[in-house]
Amino acid sequence: MPVDKVSRHAQNDAAALLPHTTEPEDGCPPMPNTLTVASFNANSIRVRLEQVLRWLARVHPDVLAIQETKCADEAFPAEPIRAAGYHVVYRGSGGYAGVALLSREEPEDVAFGLDDDDEPDGHRLVRAHVHGIDIVNTYIPQGREITSEVFHYKLRWFARLRCLFERHYHPAQPLIWLGDLNVAPEPIDVHDPKRHANHVDYHPEVRAAFQQTVSWGFEDVFRRLHPDEPEQYTYWDYRVRNPVANNAGWRIDHIMATPPLAAVATKAWIDVDERLAARPSDHTFLTAQFDMTRLRRL
Repeated sequence: MPVDKVSRHAQNDAAALLPHTTEPEDGCPPMPNTLTVASFNANSIRVRLEQVLRWLARVHPDVLAIQETKCADEAFPAEPIRAAGYHVVYRGSGGYAGVALLSREEPEDVAFGLDDDDEPDGHRLVRAHVHGIDIVNTYIPQGREITSEVFHYKLRWFARLRCLFERHYHPAQPLIWLGDLNVAPEPIDVHDPKRHANHVDYHPEVRAAFQQTVSWGFEDVFRRLHPDEPEQYTYWDYRVRNPVANNAGWRIDHIMATPPLAAVATKAWIDVDERLAARPSDHTFLTAQFDMTRLRRL
């Protein structure tokens, strides 16, 4: 089935996160000297809209990838996001899933979904070329139960995604794959790995499927910069009592980069305070910064 195409810091120091750009050449948009990219599973963009707008005003990212918008396209709150200074492309399906990509620069080569002969799942993947790099934002299926067909669909999804990378990209080019990937790669990424050994986000099969996709040519940006730091989580289950205070979390949201970009990553952080905001998502913002001046010298 063909893909649906559209067209071709210190955490508290918000001032340090303002984008700096070089002069454009040949009519091309300027490339930021520091590129700030973030991911956030909103668990309903309409419920979380004010939080997202406040966070954008505070952090000033160049790109924000959102998952689980839970919003049909005709109801997506695009105008407030545009008024905040961002271009936005999105694809939803109503009460579940849904992805959006916000960027200061107008994105090019926007496409939704997996472009093979299976279900495209356009509400789970959006990719684009923006700020001089390619970005793939995914909301990987959660999997439900390890005995369910949905779990096996999740495993196949990772394999299909690797094929998409093979068809359209090369590890030597600057590419970011980010989003709610619904997998905790290592024991350090789960608050109780023994208890959750058979969970759909930590089961050996899903970790192997994830690593097979990563082995195409990605590096985990957060772990590159924070290799051994425990209790670094991006998701805390609503059903757990005081999960943030009790460190009962999971690191299942990720920013992955190909070697050229991973080599110039300078910062990565998880904004835990946003999980403690009023009416929060069960996830929070994950952010990374890249020194694009070093990338241009490579």
